[in-house]
Amino acid sequence: MYQLLKPLLFKFDPENVHYFVTRNLKRLNKMPGGTAISKAIWASDDKRLEKEVFGLKFKNAVGLAAGFDKNAELIAEMGALGFGFVEVGTVTPLPQPGNDKPRMFRLPADEALINRMGFNNLGVDVAAERIAAYRRSLKTSETALIIGGNIGKNKVTPNEDAVSDYIKCFDRLFDVVDYFVVNVSSPNTPGLRALQEKEPLMHILNTLQQRNSKKGISRPILLKIAPDLTNDQLDDIADIVKQTGIAGIIATNTTISREGLTSAFKGETGGLSGKPLTKRSTEVISYLNKVSGGSFPIIGVGGIHSAEDAAEKIAAGAVLVQLYTGFIYEGPGLIKRILTRLKD
Repeated sequence: MYQLLKPLLFKFDPENVHYFVTRNLKRLNKMPGGTAISKAIWASDDKRLEKEVFGLKFKNAVGLAAGFDKNAELIAEMGALGFGFVEVGTVTPLPQPGNDKPRMFRLPADEALINRMGFNNLGVDVAAERIAAYRRSLKTSETALIIGGNIGKNKVTPNEDAVSDYIKCFDRLFDVVDYFVVNVSSPNTPGLRALQEKEPLMHILNTLQQRNSKKGISRPILLKIAPDLTNDQLDDIADIVKQTGIAGIIATNTTISREGLTSAFKGETGGLSGKPLTKRSTEVISYLNKVSGGSFPIIGVGGIHSAEDAAEKIAAGAVLVQLYTGFIYEGPGLIKRILTRLKD
């Protein structure tokens, strides 16, 4: 059904379509039997698909990447579509509107998106309250989805004070999320990628690790990295994981490369995601897995548009995968196709 609707949806502004589709998805799930219908069509409860990674049990290995549910309002709906985990955000301490519109562009000929959203979100307090409300809404017999909190800094916060923004998000979300992702790799917040350099990154991660205990509980902390890093920089990343003791890596975020694009919007500024990222993100996963000797988990994301793409990420060393652009182009059926491939 989604493939029949897609040509019509793709005629309109992608950001407006996102809100139109998600609003109606929420309406469907509020209807009597709506959630049950979604689960019957899309979801899979096969125990063989369960994965235990960094001490957490995932319903399955396919998650929703950060950026789709910025304000933690679609967790139940994404679970009904078959996702095994959801990463909300990127969340910042204070609400911010993001960059000027238009700020998202489809590149259909390349099966890609360019976005320069700029961490538009309602702030960490709203996200924390919504995640808590989701957990309260569950029936006794229901198991909550694994929820990740992707955290960043506000645009107006200078880099030298960035750690304070990450601390605020970390402390506020600690009681409601299952794992954290430190986002220093988005190209859409000025200067943010400078925080990927070894010294500032070590400072942020070590600071969070020092706070990572509450009543005997700690949360896995992961680092999301750009696909544009050199091998020398990836060597540094592997060393940083070892030195700080964080739980793992998410590879990769969007790219600033425009190599090989043919679509009309290829010149727009922002982060590129989708098919053009498939090969590079897999290369980064493979390199990190080899250089680290497989000593830390890697979540693979970037250009997954088919079950084969997901299988390649896992063969390269990823233990879990995440979807965003592939989900938009292929629809929810992609989740089930990947799960069927993993099960088989």
